[in-house]
Amino acid sequence: MKVLLLTGLGALFFAYYWGDNFDPGGLDYLVLNHLGAAPAGTRARSAQAIRWLLQVNFISYVQLTSLALPSLTDSKGSLVVVSSLLGRVPTSFSSPYSAAKFALDSFFDSLRRELDMQDVNVAITMCVLGLRDHASAAEGVRGVTRAKAAPGPKAALAVIRGSATRASGVFYPWRFHLLCLLRGWLPHPRAWFIRQELNITASAAA
Repeated sequence: MKVLLLTGLGALFFAYYWGDNFDPGGLDYLVLNHLGAAPAGTRARSAQAIRWLLQVNFISYVQLTSLALPSLTDSKGSLVVVSSLLGRVPTSFSSPYSAAKFALDSFFDSLRRELDMQDVNVAITMCVLGLRDHASAAEGVRGVTRAKAAPGPKAALAVIRGSATRASGVFYPWRFHLLCLLRGWLPHPRAWFIRQELNITASAAA
């Protein structure tokens, strides 16, 4: 079994500097798990900063998928996309990051439908994760959110289980699935839940 896991800025370097020479022959799994984030609560957003967020959080995913898809098609493999709750449920003070994650969710949902129409047996697993307990994530939302960070190893285990079973979606913690459903069914209670997890005063001042 051949697995390619791309995380952090290394994924960007891979897409740009090694892309032309990349031969993913025999690839069974491609796991895309890299992001670029802006500090939550930041109101001043330059066009350059937004372009960078889209490049890291969306365009690089598309580039790497294009490189790997022929090999995954041959192996009937799996594409695992680690995304965020903010790609399903928008919240305050995260508009550029949320926009990039929504684009990610829309692109891979559309790709899944295209592959199905063409009878291409490549599984796409979208992983909707929340805040995890590592230092960079905690620093980015310090003073802005009241949400508790989920244990990183448990989130990783949920991703592994979902990809191994070729599930179309993974939600961790599980309650995020309910919140995503509420977005369409009950928009007003969803907005209330979001407000409970935000420190509005700190966010507005940032």
